[in-house]
Parts: sequence; structure tokens; C-alpha cells
Amino acid sequence: MNGVTAFFQTTGEILGLLVESIYWCKGALSNREKIFRQIAEVGSYTLPVAALISIFIGGVLALQSGPTLALFGLQENIGGIVGISMVRELGPVMASILVAGRVGSAMTAEIGSMSVYQEIDALKTMDIDPVRFLVMPRFLASFIALPILVIYMDVIGWFGGAVVSAANPEIGVSFDVYYRNLSEFVEVSDVLNGLVKAAVFGIIISIVCCYVGLKTKGGPREIGTSVTRAVVLSFILILIFDYFITRVLLLLDLQKRLM
Repeated sequence: MNGVTAFFQTTGEILGLLVESIYWCKGALSNREKIFRQIAEVGSYTLPVAALISIFIGGVLALQSGPTLALFGLQENIGGIVGISMVRELGPVMASILVAGRVGSAMTAEIGSMSVYQEIDALKTMDIDPVRFLVMPRFLASFIALPILVIYMDVIGWFGGAVVSAANPEIGVSFDVYYRNLSEFVEVSDVLNGLVKAAVFGIIISIVCCYVGLKTKGGPREIGTSVTRAVVLSFILILIFDYFITRVLLLLDLQKRLM
């Protein structure tokens, strides 16, 4: 029963932190410099690695599916397959895992250090709300920056697939044919679905990592433990929510087509 009680207590505290962060968004304009700085940190931490990851993901998708499609004379559809795979699933999930590993870990380490060295208590003594001062800017920055990062990765992933499709003689699909097929298959709704996932994942990463950081107690060793706990928990929640969001979006799409 202790484990069950701890689970529900932790869940309630995380949800409480989420509600409080949303409440303090009313002060976003007065804290815009912190928010922009956090958005810039997300970009500086992730853009080069995101480009490398996405171009190879797009290339691998084309390399795996292209020769199989060519056996049936359907290799011209490779653009649509790579495009939809990136925008619906691989772009949002890979971008979120990257942000959780690089940016989320930095959030937890920074806030965890402040908690261990009693800087959080100092903020409270000065009548400064830690959620407004520390959590809300990171919450909004992740919510805004992650969808932008997903678009960036989608475009580069498409390019990676186009390069492999044109360079591989087993596929032999030109850039023009590739992008024409991609534009025929990938709809605006597909892109929006991926951005919805990215926004939700950004909320999960920021709230979970800030929560674990705020709960860090003890000495410097506990900071490393908290970072590991926050990143692993973020990964798990990203995959769980990815399934349920995909399920809901598919049901909405099916309902829309039946109407």
C-alpha cells in the first residue's frame, strides 16, 4: 500500500505543479526575457544533434522501405512514407527524447542544485514564488520550443530521405518525384497532429524535470540521482502518452471521415 500511496501522492504533486505553472503564465510578459533565454538554451543544446539524428532517420526510413517498394514497382511512393512517418511519429518522439536527455537533465540539475544548497528556501524567504521564478519560464519555453524543433527535424528528415532515395540505385527516385509524392501524401492535419504531440511532450518534460529538481534533498550525489530519475521518468511518460495521443487522434480522424 505504501507504493500505491506514493504513486498517487507523486501524481497529485506533479499535477499540482502543472496547474500552478499554468496559473503563473499570467506573468509571462514580465518574465519574457527568462522565457526567451530558456528557448534559446533548448535550441543551443539540441539543434546540431537534432539535425544529425533526423537526417539519418530519414535516410534509414528510405533505405529500409525503398528497395521493398521497388520490388512491387511502388518506389515512387517513398516520399509519402518517409514524410508521414516523420511528422506523425518519429519527429515528435525523437525530438522529445532528445530534449528530455539534454535540456530536461540540465533543468533537473540546475533546480536540484538550488534545492540542495537551500537557494529555493532563500527565494521563499524573499517572498519569491519558486514556481513563478523557476518553473513557469521553463514550462512555457518547452511548450513553445519543442514544436518548432519538431518542424526543424521533419524538414531535415525529409531531405535525408530524398538524398538516399536519389543516390541509391535500388530506389532511383529523383528529388522532384520524391517531394511531389510527399506533398500528395502529407496533409496539414498530419503536421498538426505531430505538433500537438510535441506540445504535450514539452509540458511533460518541463514539469517532470522541474518537479524532481524541486524534490531533490541531501548532498551533491543526490543531484545525479535526481537527473537520472527525471530523464527516465520523462522517457516513460513520453512513450505512454504517445500511445494514448495517437489513439485519440486516430479516433478523431476516423470520426471526421465518417461525418
